[in-house]
Amino acid sequence: MTSPDAAAVRVSVAGARGRMGSLAVAAVEAAPDLDLLAALGRGDDLAAAAGSDVFVDLTVPDQVMGNVEWALAHGMHVVTGTTGFTPERVAQVQQWARAADRNVLIATNFGIGAVLVMQLAAKAAKFFESVEVVELHHPDKVDAPSGSAIRTARLIAAARAEAGLGAVPDATTTELPGARGAVVDGIHVHAVRMRGMTAHQEVVLGGPGETLTLRDDTYDRAAYMPGLLVGVRQVASRPGVTVGLEHYLDLG
Repeated sequence: MTSPDAAAVRVSVAGARGRMGSLAVAAVEAAPDLDLLAALGRGDDLAAAAGSDVFVDLTVPDQVMGNVEWALAHGMHVVTGTTGFTPERVAQVQQWARAADRNVLIATNFGIGAVLVMQLAAKAAKFFESVEVVELHHPDKVDAPSGSAIRTARLIAAARAEAGLGAVPDATTTELPGARGAVVDGIHVHAVRMRGMTAHQEVVLGGPGETLTLRDDTYDRAAYMPGLLVGVRQVASRPGVTVGLEHYLDLG
């Protein structure tokens, strides 16, 4: 643990023994303006985090809601990169955050490049007739499609709806189950699970005579640490529940 500093933001990390969590612990320890109060693994008593300013959750979907509820009830702001946040779960967190008068960042991805791909795809979506999302991850990932891909598709769909575009053209009438991938708000999303991959996503947009491909490749989870630290440092000044790291970045 880092030595206490009255000026530092006190941080606890849940999921600290995982691949992301262990990097988060190291990043907090290395930051001169942050103080690591507790590094919690599965089964550890959350009480060790008491007194934290910010609670970071990097666990799994079946743990995160209980952790977030506990942290908010104990006066902490929360930053989470855990997947599985349905609209219903977000609404529940909003209730807890209002009752506690604390703030929450729910980040589907902490990678700066991945966040930029999402935002650029949403901006480009209104100019192209067709669009599909492909995400590629290691085979140990438990959810498919990824939370990032789902959020990307929803952002694209919202941008298309705002622009008055209709459904993406697709004349398919016969297919093997799953051949066209999942459908999120009318956008096809394809998930690849392959050894050698870490985390990759591309958005392919098409119009008459051209295509535009936006792609982010993450080869090391260290790429997520700058974005995570942005969240930790800013969550106290960002009222309410924020979904998406892009809202903490100066993207104009």
